[in-house]
Amino acid sequence: MIEAVWNKLRSGMAVKPASRVLGLCPGTVRAYLERCGGIRPHPRSRGRGRLSLAEREEISRGLAEGCSLRQIARRLQRAPSTIGREVTAGGGRRRYRALKADDRAWARAARPKPWKLVSHPQLCRLVADKLLRRWSPQQIAGWLKATFPDDEDMQVSHESIYRTLFVQPRGALRRELTIYLRTGRALRRPKGVRLPDGRGARPGTLHISARPAEASDRAVPGHWEGDLVFGKGMSPVAT
Repeated sequence: MIEAVWNKLRSGMAVKPASRVLGLCPGTVRAYLERCGGIRPHPRSRGRGRLSLAEREEISRGLAEGCSLRQIARRLQRAPSTIGREVTAGGGRRRYRALKADDRAWARAARPKPWKLVSHPQLCRLVADKLLRRWSPQQIAGWLKATFPDDEDMQVSHESIYRTLFVQPRGALRRELTIYLRTGRALRRPKGVRLPDGRGARPGTLHISARPAEASDRAVPGHWEGDLVFGKGMSPVAT
């Protein structure tokens, strides 16, 4: 379902229409987008060389049959030390369960890379100062590269600045700095043309092409034409 939400947003739909199409609560979808800053998280994948769930199930079957660790390793074409570490981490020969072991391994693998603006406070302060002066993230990234050409620790891409502002990792840029962006948004929006979402539409109105033929001669006062003038905030002012 999360994948469907991102596909709808990328196609140009706003949050409310996308939520209605998918049968979801708009508030729930918006709360999820606020947590991730409107930036689609990278999908997680199992590292190359890691044991798969199918291999762990084979280990569990081998242990149930009374096979040695070396026999199981030969079946899977793995090193015996790999099988030994896996069984030990899973509670030993008698307590090892494939699904629980796979869940634990998947949870241990969630080690996000530290944010550059968190691990480099001086760079973070410099970026925040430029944002307060209403520099765009592209300008800041270009200025840093020109000012510190030989110091990669003092360089950061504009995408990293946007991500840090919108996702809000602990100890990085403050969310209040988003008001100094030229868009003023606190959420990232996908690029592309946004589809109409129904805002500004007036229900129950008739197009001028649908008026009756007798209205053309203006003989009846009820068929006279007029213009409705709207003021600020779409409030009718005069006819």
